[in-house]
Amino acid sequence: MRIPDQPIQLQFRSVRRRFKGRYRRAVGPIEVTALLNVMMLVGMFLFLASRFVVQPGIRIHLPVAEFQDGIPYGARVLTLAHGGLIFFNDERLELPQLAAAFSSVEDSAPLLIEADETTPYSTLVEVYSLAVKAGIREVLLATRPPSVEP
Repeated sequence: MRIPDQPIQLQFRSVRRRFKGRYRRAVGPIEVTALLNVMMLVGMFLFLASRFVVQPGIRIHLPVAEFQDGIPYGARVLTLAHGGLIFFNDERLELPQLAAAFSSVEDSAPLLIEADETTPYSTLVEVYSLAVKAGIREVLLATRPPSVEP
């Protein structure tokens, strides 16, 4: 029995050097197309799955109420912000323009009024009467639940 001159590991390395395989490791620029496609799909999913903001960045402090009801599907939102700002369907309107905006709304769609705590009651009554004159049958007032004390 003959003892090899080289260790077994070195013998296999020399065989590997003599007989190169057909497949070589790809050397070159990294393909980022697949990564970009995945990132675009994730971005589109997050964009489409996120909640769309009804108000264009307006902070309002809703009045507190013990009892709350849910918002019906398809409700139009009217926001009465601090300082007399009025927003309807993501557009800033003045009080005289509201009648025309209400008349463009389909009859069956309820109206949700989000009024700031500091909004005068007379403004709420005026908006409510404009909505009823325009044929809106259901008008809801938005409130917030009372804060829970720890």
